[in-house]
Amino acid sequence: MVEQEGRRNSREFIYSVETSDSLSSAETCFLINEERMPAKRFNLFLKRRLMFQKRAQSKDSVFFRDGVRQIDFVLSYVDDIKKDAEIKAERRKEFEQNLRKTGLELEIEDKRDSEDGRTYFVKIHAPWEVLVTYAEVLGIKMPVKESDIPRTENSPLRYMLGPVRLPQEVKFPRPEYFTAQFSRHRQELFLIEDEATFFPSSSRNRIVYYILSRCPFGVEDGKKRFGIDRLLTSNTYSSAYPLHDGQYWKPAEPPSTVNERYTLYQNWARFSYFYKEQPLDLIKDYFGEKIGIYFVFLGFYTEMLLIAAVVGLACLIYGILLMDSNQTSTDICDPEIGGQLIMCPLCDQVCDYWRLNSTCLSSKLSHLFDNESTVFFAIFMGIWVTLFLEFWKQRQARLEYEWDLVDFEEEQQQLQLRPEFEAMCKHRKMNPVTKELEPYMPLWNRIPWYFLSGATVTFWMALVVSSMVAVIVYRLSVFATFASFMESEATLQHVKVYFTPQLATSLSGSCLNFIVILILNFFYEKISAWITKMEIPRTYQEYESSLTLKMFLFQFVNYYSSCFYVAFFKGKFVGYPGKYTYLFNVWRSEECDPGGCLIELTTQMTIVMTGKQIFGNIKEAIYPLVFNWWRRRKARTNSEKLYSRWEQDHDLETFGQLGLFYEYLETVIQFGFVTLFVASFPLAPLLALLNNIIEIRVDAWKLTTQYRRPVAAKAHSIGVWQDILYGMAVVSVATNAFIVAFTSDIIPRLVYYYAYSTNITHPLKGYVNNSLSVFLIADFPNHTAPSEKREFTTCRYRDYRNPPEDEDKYIHNMQFWHVLAARMTFIIVMEHIVFLVKFLLAWMIPDVPKDVEERLKREKLMTVKILHDFELKKLKENLGINSDLFSKQVMMEESKVQLAKSTI
Repeated sequence: MVEQEGRRNSREFIYSVETSDSLSSAETCFLINEERMPAKRFNLFLKRRLMFQKRAQSKDSVFFRDGVRQIDFVLSYVDDIKKDAEIKAERRKEFEQNLRKTGLELEIEDKRDSEDGRTYFVKIHAPWEVLVTYAEVLGIKMPVKESDIPRTENSPLRYMLGPVRLPQEVKFPRPEYFTAQFSRHRQELFLIEDEATFFPSSSRNRIVYYILSRCPFGVEDGKKRFGIDRLLTSNTYSSAYPLHDGQYWKPAEPPSTVNERYTLYQNWARFSYFYKEQPLDLIKDYFGEKIGIYFVFLGFYTEMLLIAAVVGLACLIYGILLMDSNQTSTDICDPEIGGQLIMCPLCDQVCDYWRLNSTCLSSKLSHLFDNESTVFFAIFMGIWVTLFLEFWKQRQARLEYEWDLVDFEEEQQQLQLRPEFEAMCKHRKMNPVTKELEPYMPLWNRIPWYFLSGATVTFWMALVVSSMVAVIVYRLSVFATFASFMESEATLQHVKVYFTPQLATSLSGSCLNFIVILILNFFYEKISAWITKMEIPRTYQEYESSLTLKMFLFQFVNYYSSCFYVAFFKGKFVGYPGKYTYLFNVWRSEECDPGGCLIELTTQMTIVMTGKQIFGNIKEAIYPLVFNWWRRRKARTNSEKLYSRWEQDHDLETFGQLGLFYEYLETVIQFGFVTLFVASFPLAPLLALLNNIIEIRVDAWKLTTQYRRPVAAKAHSIGVWQDILYGMAVVSVATNAFIVAFTSDIIPRLVYYYAYSTNITHPLKGYVNNSLSVFLIADFPNHTAPSEKREFTTCRYRDYRNPPEDEDKYIHNMQFWHVLAARMTFIIVMEHIVFLVKFLLAWMIPDVPKDVEERLKREKLMTVKILHDFELKKLKENLGINSDLFSKQVMMEESKVQLAKSTI
């Protein structure tokens, strides 16, 4: 009670300082309240006040002019000379008056004091009474007692992982506590040492934003208007943001006691710390749980990629070690075997006959990724995906316990009506939950926009497919040019051994496809955001879900369509010499290399995946850097040291409500490359691992140094992205099974090995000759055969068909059906094995680890006990001498505790 009295007197004192105009009145308040104020808190306050009086307020200050009240939020606006300037001024006046009525304290910086001479800044401080009131409204959990449960330590690897560990004070900036939902009527129950630091800065700005988003600013068109979002949309205010703690390159200076931004930069955002773990608790305290859980997910995903990268690298090394001893490559490179096999032309008229050993190098490279380890790695990745998702569920459950998200309810801001929705609504409907009239839009008003939205998405997906067909046409038309040019140029004969027309076409086509992907992606991002707004979603959550569906569907088709084409369509519907299939009756369908299409799929994946990651990281780093430089230049200074803290943050780039959306989208698209086509490219996990190590530091750097501080928000999971990951995990099993069966050359080799080989010593010797059918040159139509006459009468092509002397010539032979049956059997067997293992692992691995369950039970029990003891103490004080009534109440409280124990 004495402590509570001291806090009240402290607040009276601060208020008296705020309202006084002279130092003497403040000193008088010191004399009046000195005896009643707790000594520790009084000394802290006095130290801050005297420090402020000692010198002029720093430009880097995060406090009001009195040097005591902390700035929790900043609004900015510019004088508008247009015809609606008076309306905006009236809105601002009403809004700021209502903010003061809620208890918030405001301080306005005149435009004459700003660097550009035209921007006003409204600084907002949430006093203790406001914080405790809205902490109870938002159900914020605060510490009631230090936890007696020891932190989990990875004891077997604790010493081995020493170099990657952060200092304990950075990794765990606060002790672990038993927590309970805050109640302003039970303040004595909570561990309040200093009111100024009791609520983390993320909780403070979240509370202020909650008030800002609900504060009314007038009545327009007969409707009550409220919320900072509507004011930002109408340009009444130009920006609204919480302040960073201070400069990221130097520690806090008095009167500030801590600069978490500096700590984050030193231990997280520097690229030299790429090998270090992340200070996740500090990230959560500074940016909020929603951003914190993104970095937890990205870090966990990166850790799991390390296992897949090691196995993929081992598979590549296995391919390198066996490259020279591979029987198929040996036969192709042998002048007596591959050098004697005359292959049919790869294009009409212009292309000439060629010898199989000209593809010697490409056959060796193909064997790097097309060997026995490919099957193992495809199965392994199917299991790895399951382990990743199951262990992520466990990590998420542990996070919910550690960050007090167990009883989490959906963030109210996400469920709040969007201003655009309210503005477009002309009807009202009773909300069955709140029993209040809310804006309502009938379904028939939205149907035209839904049709437009669906048609737009369909059109753009068709545009992606059309662009892919255009790239295919480019490859078909350019291949003949490359082939004839390399044949005619004598200087290119030596280069031709390494840089074949097929390779040249593949590389140029993949690069062109990547450029088209980036262009389409740039325009579609703008259009999808516009279309989603036109649908007029009711809440921010609906808006984000609608945008997620559109963006993911488009990017799935945009990034993966070329890979699907190479993996499952290229070379599958070619026909045979004399009866080729033609695209639009003009261009002959593409053929695969004699070694299969797997090496081309690898090339396609390497260029698209690597190019996307490099372009994405450069864009994320350069874009905010350039924009911030330009804003500082417009503000007539290039130095952040010359103008105030709120102006420095004002000139930074805005992270935006969809900032995390694009980060998740980028990660999920990368996850698709790692899982959907990984059988063709075992190095995909390694490339993703290297990218993510850089991505974590780039994201940390830009959030800490280049972006305004985002408003803290709560989240207990990665949301809809988790369902998307599960869907891609299931699809990946099928795609990898089809890649191994139809794109690689493993199944045909196995069929030959077990059913057709007659060489006991070298079972695969003769496979190359067996896999090539014979075509009689005389059967070529006149418009397809090369014009020059040749001395040989037959040529070879990749297929299983009857020879020309057979009565059913050029019809698929029995071996073709054997290979097809083996391929289908492999797909069925592999899918069943992987899915069986996936279901077993999902069943065996609990969603919530046992130790977390025990900790939750312990915390629940201790919280009930602490609340029981607190209520019992208050009851004893209130009841006084009435012992009978007191005993009865004690029995009732103890029965509650026993009931809680039995429930747990």
